[in-house]
Amino acid sequence: MRDEDKGMLGGGGGDAGLATAAARGQVETVKRLLEGGADANAVNRFGRRPIQVMMMGSAQVAELLLLYGAEPNCADPATLTRPVHDAAREGFLDTLAALHRAGARLDVRDAWGRLPVDLAEERGHSDVAHYLRAAAGD
Repeated sequence: MRDEDKGMLGGGGGDAGLATAAARGQVETVKRLLEGGADANAVNRFGRRPIQVMMMGSAQVAELLLLYGAEPNCADPATLTRPVHDAAREGFLDTLAALHRAGARLDVRDAWGRLPVDLAEERGHSDVAHYLRAAAGD
């Protein structure tokens, strides 16, 4: 592992650097950190896992985190949103599909009773809503 990557692992709670790199969509840094032993499920100082704070538009980051064991069904304790809710709300079909392939549930509701498909429809992401309805057998 490179010295600068070791620095990202320290300070602020263990594997906080992985969450930061994931949030920034830094594919190569995420890859190096994971290959160097960073925990894909470690929480940052805000209590969030890398898969919860990742740049939703980066399916590559999602796939790397999932490959290294990130839990696709982790829920925010306050809002009950999961990564699939975030990807659906923001319209990132590739990321949503990667999460789904890795076992993310599409039938879970957030604290306001909304399913991922509801969020996609609210935001006008028809391709994402179509995918979610098809995956649900609707």
